[in-house]
Amino acid sequence: MACRIGELVIDAVDPERLAAFWGEVLGFVEVGREGGGSVEIGPPGVGFGGPQPTLLFIPTTDPRPAKLRLHIDVNPTDRDQDEELERLLALGARRADVGQGEDASWHVLRDPEGNEFCLLRQRLDAV
Repeated sequence: MACRIGELVIDAVDPERLAAFWGEVLGFVEVGREGGGSVEIGPPGVGFGGPQPTLLFIPTTDPRPAKLRLHIDVNPTDRDQDEELERLLALGARRADVGQGEDASWHVLRDPEGNEFCLLRQRLDAV
């Protein structure tokens, strides 16, 4: 038997704000809180242990490293890529240039704390 990802833990200056942003991006809801200001979000009605990993935002005052070694890729589920890009920008995402070039089929964005993520073109079924 192999492992699977149960949750992704993300350091955040403002866990509430980042949890709210990613909750809107992914359609997740708050599934728990831990001491010290941590906020966990996940799929509605499922929570931790379901087929998708939850996201746990933990408070930090450490400065963000220059470039993260891991980033999240997201795919639209109920609209095309251009419509989803507009929705993400309206939620507070910002465009980012990491050298992807103008002919890239994906968009590189930053969340409200500057963490890079990509919006891919292919539409996926909502889980």
